[in-house]
Amino acid sequence: MVQTLSEIKGMLAVRGLHPKKKFGQNFLHDHNHMQRILEAAEIGEGDVVLEVGPGTGALTEWLLEAGAEVVMVEIDRDMEDILKERLSQWEGKWKLHVGSALKSKHEIADEVDELLGGRDFKLIANLPYNVASPLLANLATGYEKMQGAVVMIQKEVADRLAAKPGGKEYGALGIIVQAMCEVEEVSFLSGGCFWPAPRVGSSVVSLKRREKALTGDAGRLSAFLQLVFSKRRKQLGGVLGRTFEGWPEGVNGEMRCGELSVEQLEALSVVYAAWQEAEGEG
Repeated sequence: MVQTLSEIKGMLAVRGLHPKKKFGQNFLHDHNHMQRILEAAEIGEGDVVLEVGPGTGALTEWLLEAGAEVVMVEIDRDMEDILKERLSQWEGKWKLHVGSALKSKHEIADEVDELLGGRDFKLIANLPYNVASPLLANLATGYEKMQGAVVMIQKEVADRLAAKPGGKEYGALGIIVQAMCEVEEVSFLSGGCFWPAPRVGSSVVSLKRREKALTGDAGRLSAFLQLVFSKRRKQLGGVLGRTFEGWPEGVNGEMRCGELSVEQLEALSVVYAAWQEAEGEG
């Protein structure tokens, strides 16, 4: 059962509905990319999938057909009846929370936690642009049960997630996610793959949980990144203070944060936290 563009438009029209810009609704209708998403996600029978922003359930149907159990989070109440109608044949294989996936910028909603029930899961979704960055950062750093993700997101956000040292896109979001997951841009989607067509391109991005994270404390690293990248044009010596000592190997005060690898930033954050603690005790 594959939803066509005319079907998606029809389901909304018969109910007097239109895509809502405030929810970032751009409905994916390109079947080739849906197939690529499933292949990249390696979904198998019984896998638990978190899908944020299912809309009319176009991607959801593919996930259910593949044997997944899907936990959906949909903020638009107008989609609830459409989802229940479209997915009725898979009753018992899906759960739906109507509301936001986020309690705050830094917390996942309690209802989502309850539906996941502490199980391993994968995030597979056409993510609304306004929720993509905080959701991915929260799930990558705070949810070890998230084994991986394959998501469609704005190309600009995808570039930030996969950015390497030295590039203008390299910053706190990409570094903290890369510290926890291996990140890969899988494919590019033009605006024509969606309805209505967004003005910007999108990318399919794959995240795979690292067996061993590149940081021992995501909270410490995140706070350090916020500090240094808020002054990314300044030399590190000026940002951390001229009295700071103990630079890690390969790092010095004349460098800027955007030049450092994830591993170097982690090492520097450890030394800086210890130095701050010692200064406070002194």
